[in-house]
Amino acid sequence: MFLHFFNELRDAKVPVTLKEYLALMEAMDKQVIGRNVEDFYYLSRAALVKDERNIDKFDKVFGHVFKGLDSLADAIDAQDLPEDWLRKMTEKFLTKEEMDEIEALGGFEKLMETLKQRLEEQKKRHEGGNKWIGTGGTSPFGANGYNPEGVRIGQEKSRHRRATKVWDKREFKNYDDSVELGTRNIKVALKRLRKWARKGAADELDLDATIRNTAKQGYLDIEMRAERRNAVSVLLLLDAGGSMDPYVKVCEELFSAARTEIKNLEYYYFHNCPYEGLWKDNRRRRTDVIPTWDVLHKYPSDYKVIIVGDATMSPYEITYSGGSVEHWNEEPGGLWIQRFVEQYPDLVWLNPVKSGAWDYTGSIQLIRELIGGHRMFEMTLQGLEDAMKELGR
Repeated sequence: MFLHFFNELRDAKVPVTLKEYLALMEAMDKQVIGRNVEDFYYLSRAALVKDERNIDKFDKVFGHVFKGLDSLADAIDAQDLPEDWLRKMTEKFLTKEEMDEIEALGGFEKLMETLKQRLEEQKKRHEGGNKWIGTGGTSPFGANGYNPEGVRIGQEKSRHRRATKVWDKREFKNYDDSVELGTRNIKVALKRLRKWARKGAADELDLDATIRNTAKQGYLDIEMRAERRNAVSVLLLLDAGGSMDPYVKVCEELFSAARTEIKNLEYYYFHNCPYEGLWKDNRRRRTDVIPTWDVLHKYPSDYKVIIVGDATMSPYEITYSGGSVEHWNEEPGGLWIQRFVEQYPDLVWLNPVKSGAWDYTGSIQLIRELIGGHRMFEMTLQGLEDAMKELGR
């Protein structure tokens, strides 16, 4: 099964090498971990993945190969452990510090201190009620139930997308910018943003001018010119996590195409609304936060702004201070959206939700009103082409 896992990773374009595979097998042979699949996940990821952009592809392959297994006992085949090779391996691939780090991986943080009092009061499991923290009920606290304005606790993912607060710490993944598109139409649509100009140092031979000047002067007169470049600059804001999870694939396709076609591209992540802080890496979104004011001041108003998000959230996130699901925001999300609209005349919002549902979702209506109804486009090929036309005016 391990050789199959290795081959699947190679087929998925994860650049794993035989040396890394042997390092993993040596670690298994020396019983660095037990037979728990979760421990093997962290060990194999540490040994095989050297670029964080490949973690998402690694996760998909791992889930496919080891689906349904709780223990590696039934997965290990003698042929998967090349003993002859391992005996010849004298180099130690994993240091003691790396081993200690691997053993420390895993687990989730406890629920936030805000709910401590309620947890202390509740002495037993509760299901189906309307007060205590439980499951399947109408209480504003808990999981897998229904309350129009609740605090979601202990639930894997959003179900009704109506939670006012989400107290579980969730880890979002960066969109993979190396995804190969199933169609090149997205790239073709993005080409509409190209505006060629010659800027910078004159480091390219202008053959026509050189010939013309040489004929006129009677001696060789070399003429240089600046390289022809795409003068369009784009600021891409990407909603990640939560209700955006079903749209990861299409967002990765768009992100990949944008990185290829737009050379002067800057991107940031946000969740639901671009509040006072944005980030470049979803795994460090709680520590490496970039003030939104810095972004607004850094990029001039001639930047084209593309916001990608489903705009599906509690309306409080847009209209109220403290409405954010994950932190206390001093200013409502709608105010930050207005600031982007005022700073950047060329702004569009790409929404992966079908346009037929927009009129039935309050938060989408609010955002459309803030940015101007004509600036929100469905994230289809036609919608993308229309959005690029809007930006190109």
